[in-house]
Amino acid sequence: MNTLVLTAHGSRDARSAANVRAIARRVARMRVDIDVRIAFLEQNSPNLVDVLSRLPDTRQAVVSPLLLASAYHARVDIPKQIASAAIHGVRQADVLGEDDRLVSVLRERLAQCGVSDDDGLGVVVVAIGSSDHAANARTATVAAKLAMGTRWAAATTAFVTGPRPSVAEAVNQLRRRGARRLAIAPWFLAPGLLPDRVQSYARAAGIAMAAPLGAHRLVAETVLDRYDQALAGQAAA
Repeated sequence: MNTLVLTAHGSRDARSAANVRAIARRVARMRVDIDVRIAFLEQNSPNLVDVLSRLPDTRQAVVSPLLLASAYHARVDIPKQIASAAIHGVRQADVLGEDDRLVSVLRERLAQCGVSDDDGLGVVVVAIGSSDHAANARTATVAAKLAMGTRWAAATTAFVTGPRPSVAEAVNQLRRRGARRLAIAPWFLAPGLLPDRVQSYARAAGIAMAAPLGAHRLVAETVLDRYDQALAGQAAA
């Protein structure tokens, strides 16, 4: 049996860790042939190094980042912690990225909060920004994917941390582009401190805001897809 180590950043907000556990349970139900474990880079336990160090010597493991962007944590932090564990047979999977399945979950979350296919609607996809410009550029493609096939007036991206535009700046841009109604689509996996900050802004501005992606079946399916890709790459090497 191989091991999938579902690895999240970690948060002071207990809801974030609870969402990681919910995704891990769903992944385990979908693939009973995999030993699914969870780990965190900081803030929560167990730590990734500790989880890897406790694996049986004969066990192959794939560290699957529960991250949307291929930025610092995926490119530097996780590889550093894997190397620190000094365990053979550990492979790192790709991040979840701007997968079409996740975009469809985001569209579903918008529908659940009452957002319709309205030609006067402007949608702001709000994400965590990075110092990596390429990662931000990839994140910015989500808005176009989300709007594809709709009659919305416009969709754009804002970042709650890091680069511009801010949420307020993106809202003003959409209004200038003719949006008569607005909605916020959070490109977050779980509730937490940053989504709460965006929610406070949305509530004060009278803007509808969808729920995060959460432990949706398609999130778990994307995790498993990245896991399978990592194993396939190992077999081909």
